[in-house]
Amino acid sequence: MYPEHTPHVPVQRAVEVHQPSPYPPALPAPAPVVPVQPNAVPTVASIVLPDGHVVTGYAINPAQPEPIAAKPAVSRTAVNVALGGAGFLAVCGGLVLLTSFIAALTAFITQLIILAAVIFGGWIAVQIFSTRGHRSAGTTVNIRKAVIKRNHFHG
Repeated sequence: MYPEHTPHVPVQRAVEVHQPSPYPPALPAPAPVVPVQPNAVPTVASIVLPDGHVVTGYAINPAQPEPIAAKPAVSRTAVNVALGGAGFLAVCGGLVLLTSFIAALTAFITQLIILAAVIFGGWIAVQIFSTRGHRSAGTTVNIRKAVIKRNHFHG
């Protein structure tokens, strides 16, 4: 027969009693951590458990949300328009100065040309009128009819 069908027969089982055992004292210091450059390799942490096992893993920093950018008091479009206006005014001022400089330079060159013409014209006038008033000791040649044939002068 099967033991399940045996009436009122208690089954004797061995009783095991478990007593809690204290953990051994923790080691004084965990394994040393080698410093690394930030943002290159994540930091590796080692933890020694009370039973002597060493657990090694990467330290996880909690994710921090991106800071919310504060809205500026003045819009960027207004700042760009103002800077564009200031730049335009600076360019206009420079163009006014440039045109004034070109006009002054043109007037100066014109005055130099007129002065040169007056001085040279005066010198020529002195040369012409000084020889008519008196005869110089030089030779005077009067050419009345000149004939030029084949690039030769016949007088």
